[in-house]
Amino acid sequence: MDLYLVLGVTQEASEADIKRAYRKLARRYHPDINPGDSYAEASFRQILEAYETLVDPDRRYRYDTVGNIVENIGGTVSGFEGFDFSRRGSDYDGAFGSLVDEVLAERAAQRQTSADVGSDLHKKISLTFNQSLKGTESTVVVTRRGTCRQCNGQGSTQVAALSCRACRGTGILRTVHGHMVFTKGCLTCAGTGEESLQRCVQCDGTGHEMRTENVVVRIPAGIADGDRVRIQKKGNVGLPSGEVGDLFVTVQVGEHPSYRREGDDLFTVISLAVHEAALGSRVDIEEPGGHVTLRVPPGTQSGQRFRLRGRGMPSLKNDQRGDLFVEVQLMLPKVLSEKSKELLREFAKINSESVRECK
Repeated sequence: MDLYLVLGVTQEASEADIKRAYRKLARRYHPDINPGDSYAEASFRQILEAYETLVDPDRRYRYDTVGNIVENIGGTVSGFEGFDFSRRGSDYDGAFGSLVDEVLAERAAQRQTSADVGSDLHKKISLTFNQSLKGTESTVVVTRRGTCRQCNGQGSTQVAALSCRACRGTGILRTVHGHMVFTKGCLTCAGTGEESLQRCVQCDGTGHEMRTENVVVRIPAGIADGDRVRIQKKGNVGLPSGEVGDLFVTVQVGEHPSYRREGDDLFTVISLAVHEAALGSRVDIEEPGGHVTLRVPPGTQSGQRFRLRGRGMPSLKNDQRGDLFVEVQLMLPKVLSEKSKELLREFAKINSESVRECK
């Protein structure tokens, strides 16, 4: 394998040229940018091998004179340290460390925008008119993805220390690539040779579990049909370990047999007898919030509307209430006796002007 060809430089390339080529290729093939891509991982191994050899003056000289060799000192193998990304390359003037910082920052930014925020959930509840007027509490059943309670989202649980199965207790993994021998610390046991964690049985190592919960929804007084109530942090938890989404509950309010709502105002119609409208009267009204007495002045006409301030629905914007509008509808009595007829004839003689004349 020609290491110069791997980096795409000539044998006369300077150290700066080598670093520049390495950074360009590493940003393309870094395994953290290409998770699960075996080709990118193999390519990055070759790129890193070429960089470690050519950036070091002594190793580059030996490569130029005798080619790739495996160093054996005291029976131990040394060389490429694998994918131990926690290293900060003082041997490389910070080039390797800076690159990894950039790559991880890009990866973190991608996760933040695409995976870290969990999805929101949506439910519907039905309320009566009086429940929406006074406010209430309702319980909804929600099935959502949450943090595993067994392992607290870690995906593993603490157990008694055992010999690491990946490295057989050595703490080191060795691989051979061509004529080069590579060593790296075991990622499974973090180089300790022992495993003290095991996969969580409850979540199968994912750190998340599906659960069904009863969520109490507090409905504010004055809520209208179609309004939504937001309950924070009751949606799905983000993957892999991001923020939790919200639960949105849409309210459906039933109609009232006597009252119609427009915004925070209420509208109703009451019936008046002819003598009540003509002489004036006081009428008790059963409003949604209690009782109120409407004073009807003499001479009230059918269709006339009265406004009762502060007798409407509570406002969600402030501590005030809307108004109640009462429309009057005149109802004629059934004429059953001759005396009633005679009185109406007398009334007509006294009030003989036509009500159909244009004014």
